[in-house]
Amino acid sequence: MAWRDAKASKVRLLLFMASIILGIAAVVSIQLFSSNLQDNLKSQSKTLMGADFIIDSKQEPTARAQAIIDSLQPQASEVNFVSMIAFPKSGGTKLVKVQGIAGDFPFYGEIDAEPASASATYQSSGGVLVDATLMIQFNVNTGDSIKIGELTLPIVGALKSMPGNSGISSSVAPPVIMPRGLVDATKLLQFGSRKEYQYYYKVSDTVNLKRLEDRLEPLLDLENADLDTHTGTSKRLGKRYENVGNFLNLAAFIALLLGCIGIASSVHIYIKEKLKAIAVLKCMGASRLQSFLIFLIQIGGIGVLGGAIGALIGVGLQLVFPYLLQDFLPFTLEISISAVPILIGILLGLFMSVLFALLPLLCTWFVSPLDVLRVSEDGAQEPLWVRLSVFTAILVFLFLFSFWLIKNALYALSFVGATVVTFALLAGVAIGFTRLIKRYFPKHWSFTARQSVLNLFQPNNQTVVLVVAIGLGTFLISTLYFTKDILLAKTEVGAQTESANIIILDVQPAQRAAISERITAKDLPVLSDIPLVTMRMQRINGQLVNEIRQDSTRQVRGWVLNHEFRTTYRDTLIDSETIIAGEWTPRLEAGEPVVISISDNLADDANLEVGDPVVFNVQGVLMETTVGSIRQVDWTQVQLNFTVVFPAGVLEDAPQFNVLTTLVPDENSSAALQQDLVSRFPNVSIIDLRQIFTVVEDILEKVSWVISFMAFFSMFTGIIVLIGSIRTSKYQRIKENVLLRTLGAKNIQILKITALEYLFLGLLGSVVGLLLALVSSLCLAVLVFKEPFVPSVIPFLVLLPGITLLVLIIGLSNIRTVLKSSPLEVLRKEA
Repeated sequence: MAWRDAKASKVRLLLFMASIILGIAAVVSIQLFSSNLQDNLKSQSKTLMGADFIIDSKQEPTARAQAIIDSLQPQASEVNFVSMIAFPKSGGTKLVKVQGIAGDFPFYGEIDAEPASASATYQSSGGVLVDATLMIQFNVNTGDSIKIGELTLPIVGALKSMPGNSGISSSVAPPVIMPRGLVDATKLLQFGSRKEYQYYYKVSDTVNLKRLEDRLEPLLDLENADLDTHTGTSKRLGKRYENVGNFLNLAAFIALLLGCIGIASSVHIYIKEKLKAIAVLKCMGASRLQSFLIFLIQIGGIGVLGGAIGALIGVGLQLVFPYLLQDFLPFTLEISISAVPILIGILLGLFMSVLFALLPLLCTWFVSPLDVLRVSEDGAQEPLWVRLSVFTAILVFLFLFSFWLIKNALYALSFVGATVVTFALLAGVAIGFTRLIKRYFPKHWSFTARQSVLNLFQPNNQTVVLVVAIGLGTFLISTLYFTKDILLAKTEVGAQTESANIIILDVQPAQRAAISERITAKDLPVLSDIPLVTMRMQRINGQLVNEIRQDSTRQVRGWVLNHEFRTTYRDTLIDSETIIAGEWTPRLEAGEPVVISISDNLADDANLEVGDPVVFNVQGVLMETTVGSIRQVDWTQVQLNFTVVFPAGVLEDAPQFNVLTTLVPDENSSAALQQDLVSRFPNVSIIDLRQIFTVVEDILEKVSWVISFMAFFSMFTGIIVLIGSIRTSKYQRIKENVLLRTLGAKNIQILKITALEYLFLGLLGSVVGLLLALVSSLCLAVLVFKEPFVPSVIPFLVLLPGITLLVLIIGLSNIRTVLKSSPLEVLRKEA
C-alpha cells in the first residue's frame, strides 16, 4: 500500500526528497573534507616542519639559551631574515626571505629543486637555491648570479618547494636558500635587522616530545626563545583553517535545517490531504498501526534513498575543496573516501525525514472513521503531550547536530534558540495576520480580491505553514548572505592613491640623509621618516616581568612579556589613532617624567590603565614611564602603526634606525628606485605595497569564492525547499478551484484569486524573514565577529522581490491543470 500510494504521489514526494538530498550533500561533503584535512595534518606533521622539533629565537640566543640548544645537540641550524636581493644579469631587485642553512635539513620530506642534485650540493658548492617562480619572473637561469648584500653567489638550482615554507608567505617574500657559513659575508645582519635563529632536531623517541616541551618551554621562555614540536605545528595549522571550517559547517547546518523545513512543510500538507483516505481505510478495517505504517514506510524509504543520493553527491562535491583551497594548504591534500560518511548520510536522511515528519504522521494515528462523514477540515488532533514530545525531540536533535558541527555548546544553543524564536515569531505573525484580516475583512473589495483574502483564513488554509516555510527560508538565506558580507568585509584590502606605496626599512642613522636625497633626486616625495627604537618591558606595575612569567595566575598575556617592541616618538597623532582614555602628550622637556601612549589592545593584554607605571629596557638602559593615554588604533589601515608611542624629546639619543616611505606613480618608477637604493645601500629592505596588494587580493578573491560558493549552495537549497513547499500546497486548492469553475468562474478570475493569495503569502513571509535576518546578523556582527554591520542592499533588491516572485510563479503554475482541463477531468486525474 505504501508503494502504490507513493507511485501515485511521486511528483510531491520527489520534491520532498530534493530537500533531503541537498541538505545531506552539504553535510557529507564538508565533513569528509574536514576529516581528510585533519588526517593529512596528522600524517604529514613531520614533513610540514621537516624535523621532530625546533628551537627558535627572534634574536641571537642568549648564553643560557645557547647552552640549552647545544645540550640537545641540533643536527641542523638556520638563520633567516628578509632582505633585498639583486640579479646582476637583468638588473632586477626583489624582497626575499634569505635562509642560511647548515646541516642536513630537512630530516623529513625533501627540498624539491631543479636540478634535483642541487638540494644536496648547494652547501658544499657555495651556491644558492632561488625560488623557481622568482627565476621565471626575472628571466634568470641556473648558472647566473645573485647579489645578496655585499656578496655575489652563483645560482645552482631552482627551488620548487621545501618543508616549512607556506604558499602565502612565499608569494610575498620568495625564499632564497644559501649556506649559513656565508651569511656574515653579506653584512646584512645589522642593528635593527629582523632575523630569526632556528635549530632543528631529529629524535628516535617521539613519544616524550610533550614531556620535553613542558620541561624546556618555561626555561626557553625566560630567554625569549621557543620550542615547537611537529605535533604542535599540526595543531596550529588546524586552528588556522578553523574559521573556514566553522563557516563551512555553518553553511552545512543551514542547508540541512532548510532541508528539515522542507520535510516538515511538505509532509504536513501531504498528510493533511490524505486524512480522508486514511478515514476510508479505517472504515474498511485498517488498524491505527497499519495506516500509520503505510506513510511511515513511505517517508522512511524516501529518507534512506534521499540520504544515499545526497551522500554520493557529497562525496563528489568534497573533491572540489582541495582545488579551491590549494593556495592555503602547505601540502598536497590526499583524499580518501570511506563508507562511513555515506552510511552517516543514509542514517541522517532516515532520521531527519522521520523526525521532522513525525508530527503530521501522528495525525494518521488519531484519524477517526467518522471523519469520512464529517464536514470539518480540521481533522483529528494529536494530544498536547505528543506534540510537546516531538518538539522536544526535534530541538534535542538540532542541538546535538549543531554541536557536532560547531564544537561549541554555547554557539550551538544560541543558534538553535535563535531558530526557535524565529519560528515562533513567524508562526505568531502568520496567526496574527489571519486573525486581523478575518476581523477587518475588506467587504467592499472585488470578488477576486475578497476570495483571495478568504483563502488566507478559511478552513484548509495554508497561511501558517507557508509563511513559516517562506519566512524561515528567507531568514536563513538572508542571514547567510549578510554573514558572508561580514566575513568578506574583514578581508577587504586596498591602497589609497595618496598613501605611501613604497616602504624602506632598516635605514641606519648615517644613511638617512643619503637615501632621502636619492628619493628626491628622482622627483619622488619623502612622505615620512619614522624613527624606530627597540625595547622590552622590564617592570609592569612595579612587578618584574620575569616574576610575572612564573606566576600561573597572571592576568598579563604571554606575548607582552616576550615581545620586542618597536616603538617610535612623535608630537602628533596619525589618522588611524584616536585617544579613548587619558591625554595625549606631544612633547616633553628634559627632566620631566616620561608619559607614553599605548594602544587599546596592549592595555587590555598587559592589564594597564592610565597612570600605571611601566619600566622599559632600552638597549640595556632602564627607562621609567607612566601610561599617559590609551589609543584606539585602526590596524586595518595599511600604514605603520605602533602599540607604544613616546612623545618627542625623550628617545632622540637612543640607538635607533629609521623607516622612510614614498609614493611612486608606476611600476617602472618603483623598479628604478629599488635598483638604485639596493645597489648603494644593500642592507635596506624595500616593500612595494602594490605587489603585496596584488598577491593578497588574489588570495582573498579565492577565499571570497569559497565563502560565496557555500553560501549560495545553501541559498539554492532554500530555494528548492520553497519550491517543494509551495508546489505541494497546490493539492489543497485544486478542488476549490474546480468548484469555482463549476459555479461559473472564469479562468482569469481563478488566476487573479490565486495570484493575490500567493502574493500576500510571499510578501508577508519574505518581509518578516528579512527583518529577522537583519536583527540576527547585527547580533552576529557585534557579538561574534566584533565588526560594524552595514547591511547589503542585495537582499532588499534581489531576495525580497525574488522570493516573492518565485512564490507567485510557483503558485500560478499550481493551477495550470485546473485552467486547461474540464472540472470533471481534473477531479478524475487528481483522484
